[in-house]
Amino acid sequence: MKKVSVVIPAYNEADAIGATLRAIRERFFCNELIVVDDGSKDGTGELAKKWADLVIQLPGNRGKGAALQTGWQHAKGEVVLFLDGDLRESAAEAAHLLLPVQEDACDMAVAVLPPPKTKGGMGLAKGLAHHGIRMLTGFETLAPLSGQRAVRKEVLDQLGKLDKGFGVEVGLTVDALRAGYRVMEVPVRFSHRETGNDMAGFCHRGKEFIAISRTLCRKWWEGHAWARNG
Repeated sequence: MKKVSVVIPAYNEADAIGATLRAIRERFFCNELIVVDDGSKDGTGELAKKWADLVIQLPGNRGKGAALQTGWQHAKGEVVLFLDGDLRESAAEAAHLLLPVQEDACDMAVAVLPPPKTKGGMGLAKGLAHHGIRMLTGFETLAPLSGQRAVRKEVLDQLGKLDKGFGVEVGLTVDALRAGYRVMEVPVRFSHRETGNDMAGFCHRGKEFIAISRTLCRKWWEGHAWARNG
């Protein structure tokens, strides 16, 4: 079996990071557990040190893309498993996400989570990501924004730099498909914090929509530039 490095980007996850890491340690085997503390102010990094093999504390909040980039570049495993810090006990379900990559059924497995208990927003960000990925690659995705992914390290080495911020998942999917790698979506019973219908939730979804729009525009431009020069 390929060696596995789990990489968890975390920003102010003090209420959930302990349960998430404990579930990984006690119920799911990995060779290396890395937490990237993205400038947290609530002691997330200190709490993570109890469970993680390596805690990387960034000097400020640089965004999810930068945290993931930092984490996978430190990973020693042949497979990198990206998980969010708020999965709590459901993080143990990661074995189902890892299996297709270990069995060489795909190069990147993306988790499809159960439907949210409470519908948040109008689905604009997810719809934009879905249609953008289909337009750029032809791939019909059910979970374009899922951050729970198992990826062969070779894929990340080949692609190089991940996109920034909330556009990182969309960018990774587009880049992997364009490079000819096999992407599979896998139903996994993860559960995490849901974005509410309050002002904070709307602001979060607005920032996400803008970031996804920028990423898709950049991927469109990169594709046309490659076509002109290729």
